[in-house]
Amino acid sequence: MAINEEQFKLEKQNLNKTNIWIKETIKSLKEDKKDIKDSISKMKKETKGKYNNDLQVLNKNHENINKKLAEYKESKKTPYFSRIDFTEKLRDLEKIYIGKIGLNNVDESEELVVDWRAPIADLYYSGTEGETFYNAPQGRIEGKLSLKRKFIINNGKLKDAFDEGINKVIIKSDKADGENELIDEFLKENLEFSSGSKLKDIVATIQKEQNDIIRCDRGKSIIVQGSAGSGKTTVALHRLAYLLYKYKGTLSGEDILVVAPNTLFLDYISEILPGLGVEKVKQKTFKELSIEFLNLKSNIYSKDEKLAKIMECNDKIKSKFIINTSKIKSSMIYKTMMDRYIKYLEHEGLSSDNIKVSHYTLFDAEEIKRLFIKDLKHLPINKRKDEIKRYFKRKLKEKLEKINSRIDREYYFIIESVKSKIEDSKKRREEIINFYDKRDDKKEKIKEKSLEVIDSYFKNWKYDNIKEIYLSLFKDEEIFDKVTGGSVPKALRDYMIDEIKSNMEKNIVDSDDIAAMLYLNFKIKGEKDQLFKHIVVDEAQDYSPFQMYVLKYMSDNDCFTIVGDVGQSIYYYKGIDNWNKFIKDVYDEDIKYIPLSQSYRSTVEIVNFANKVLEKQNNNIDLGKPVLRHGLEPQIVEYEKELDFVKKVDDIVKKVCEEGKTTVAVIGKNIKQCRDIEKILSNSENQWELIEDSDKKFESNYMILPSYMTKGLEFDCSIIFDCDKENYKDNELDKRLLYVILTRALHMEYIFHNKDISPLIF
Repeated sequence: MAINEEQFKLEKQNLNKTNIWIKETIKSLKEDKKDIKDSISKMKKETKGKYNNDLQVLNKNHENINKKLAEYKESKKTPYFSRIDFTEKLRDLEKIYIGKIGLNNVDESEELVVDWRAPIADLYYSGTEGETFYNAPQGRIEGKLSLKRKFIINNGKLKDAFDEGINKVIIKSDKADGENELIDEFLKENLEFSSGSKLKDIVATIQKEQNDIIRCDRGKSIIVQGSAGSGKTTVALHRLAYLLYKYKGTLSGEDILVVAPNTLFLDYISEILPGLGVEKVKQKTFKELSIEFLNLKSNIYSKDEKLAKIMECNDKIKSKFIINTSKIKSSMIYKTMMDRYIKYLEHEGLSSDNIKVSHYTLFDAEEIKRLFIKDLKHLPINKRKDEIKRYFKRKLKEKLEKINSRIDREYYFIIESVKSKIEDSKKRREEIINFYDKRDDKKEKIKEKSLEVIDSYFKNWKYDNIKEIYLSLFKDEEIFDKVTGGSVPKALRDYMIDEIKSNMEKNIVDSDDIAAMLYLNFKIKGEKDQLFKHIVVDEAQDYSPFQMYVLKYMSDNDCFTIVGDVGQSIYYYKGIDNWNKFIKDVYDEDIKYIPLSQSYRSTVEIVNFANKVLEKQNNNIDLGKPVLRHGLEPQIVEYEKELDFVKKVDDIVKKVCEEGKTTVAVIGKNIKQCRDIEKILSNSENQWELIEDSDKKFESNYMILPSYMTKGLEFDCSIIFDCDKENYKDNELDKRLLYVILTRALHMEYIFHNKDISPLIF
């Protein structure tokens, strides 16, 4: 117990009071739910399946009560996690308890627990004791903050409490000057918890620099460069919960998109948003979004498959072609090439013929060209065509009147000729009537045919299959050279064309081609009806600049939260490894950059060990700064035979269990190596799950997975397999892969080798 005994006793009494209130409120909500359910049942019988507004209202109330019940049941475990004492100017002191969910005592007009996202809760995260203020909808609220108290509550019972400024632990510093440092004991306690199969919320331990990002106004896009373990993913998701709370009248979950690197990662973060009361947020991978937007029926050759191929390829020339192809297709230069291709499609698709019905011109080619190339150039290609078609149909009556006038004149002279050549007689009258009938029939047929001609013209003119349009670029070398400006060397051009043709035959679409196809889709067909008001992109360093540019077409206001770490940019040949260049090329400098270097995941020893690899990388980012939570030094373990490796791994698992931890990951460099590890560990005392597909979900606490699939994940203990100089060489890819896998462990880390150790870790 960190606060004194009397204070602890009073806090226990308050918690008991809150627990009783929650219990009574849940009981009341259940009664209300039953009443509404009975009313719904009764009204359904009365309306006999017909639409009824009162029934819709009842259903909505039932939905709201269910949601409220779920929240209050969840709050029983931990009703709140902190208390602040604040005295607003000219008012009395208030004791404010802050929790994940706001609890309101409506009958007594009292807020028992304040939602962590409320304006006054900002004082808990960012305020300092003494004279301070917070920003509320009504303006700046000034006053005095006299207490910040933090609670550890499990299953409705108070376990411990800490006062900020008092409960700090002095820990011996590793600094050269020998100065000691302080760590918040409450934060230390929370960081000691075990990792599970899902990422958890951090509402109780959000730090000031994280809080500043979470509460950043939605009016401007932000990039967060967060070192490994800085909580950037969690911060981005908490930011969504905050924005939905603050702008609940104008922003809903359906207005938000979260773009994640793979399904494995989506599964790992799946409990965060629901746990924060956020619903209906679309969470997709870039691959899933692309399939949806393009309606692709092909198999996608993923970036992970390509990376594995590059890692395993012994043919240096072929490897170079693969890398350079990916580099081109991922760059903003390729976007420029697609712009040239669009220009080509604009002009190539224009017909030099007039739109005619019979031998009469309805609309001439020059008018079509002017409208398409000049007047409507701000619209996507197909929308231009739709607009021209609509415009022509509106003008059709006027055009037909002019044609009818021409027909009238033509038949006037024919009839006059009949009159002058044949004397008035029954035969002459019949012939004149016949010509009048022919004239009227011709007008009617032209009127009927004109709509068909216009529809047919625009149907033939439209581009519908984006995939085929994109692939057509590679079918004609002359067009390809024109679009690329001859900047692609012949050998590489031939490789790119052959690769596309080979993929076409196998019905495969390379993930590197998707950005270009999406871009063509937006420039030709336009955006989908649903655009997102806020987009979160996680592990952004693994997306190409072109992919990130294309994502802007899915936003209706360019409002993004982008989080990543260029130190973990393992797709070095296509990803983002320089934020300054990215900001200039993709966002034209119109985005806020925020560094987040404090690392909360791993112990001091693990972070410092991983930083030795980060220092060797070719980038300009700051090293991760560990929270002063100490643990075991990472262990370098040499083994001789496979059974020796198995025994040592089983011993490690025992130690992990003895420490009360749960998750252990054995990390191989690639899938091939992981399959070998799976065979070796078939002799283990424990059951190991091989994760070889990024679309797979976690089902075990003991897993084997390749280096590039560990991004964004964390484990209580990580075991790096065969970290020798053959596996992890002195090159940029291996430096980044090794840094990634060395930053996954929370508490324990083991580096195995049976050959000479990799030079990267010294």
